[in-house]
Formats: sequence, C-alpha cells, structure tokens
Amino acid sequence: MSADYDITETLDVKGASCPMPVVKTKSAIDDLAEGEILEVLATDAGSMSDIEGWASGTAGVELVDQQEGDDVYTHYVRKTE
Repeated sequence: MSADYDITETLDVKGASCPMPVVKTKSAIDDLAEGEILEVLATDAGSMSDIEGWASGTAGVELVDQQEGDDVYTHYVRKTE
C-alpha cells in the first residue's frame, strides 16, 4: 500500500462487480469531510475505469491514485468540497 496519503477510511468492495464499487464509493465519500481520502479495495478489474470515470465526471471528488495489484485494485479518492 502507499504511505503517500493520509487515508481517512478504507472501503472494502472486494467481490462486488459493476456498478457496486462506484455506488459504494459514492456513498462512503459523502460521509467524509473535505480533504479526507477514501481508500477503496476492489477485485473487479472494471473498477479501474469505472471509478476513474465517475471521479472525473463528479464535482467534489478527485481520484488521487490507482494501483493494480495481483488480485486487488486500490483506488484513492479525495473529497474536495
């Protein structure tokens, strides 16, 4: 995992397939304060493009980073407003 981010909360959506990783990420990010970072752990390869697309089209969130591991895709999403 990355130590570059001060992770506020971790959301485990492993085993969930589209669109649930994005739906659950949106719900979790709504509960965070501005500037806080949500770490999302997913096993769905489609979550890489799904979360990136959702973040780029959604005001108030920023996709900070994504990492592709052996079986887990990790996303870091910051709430910006």
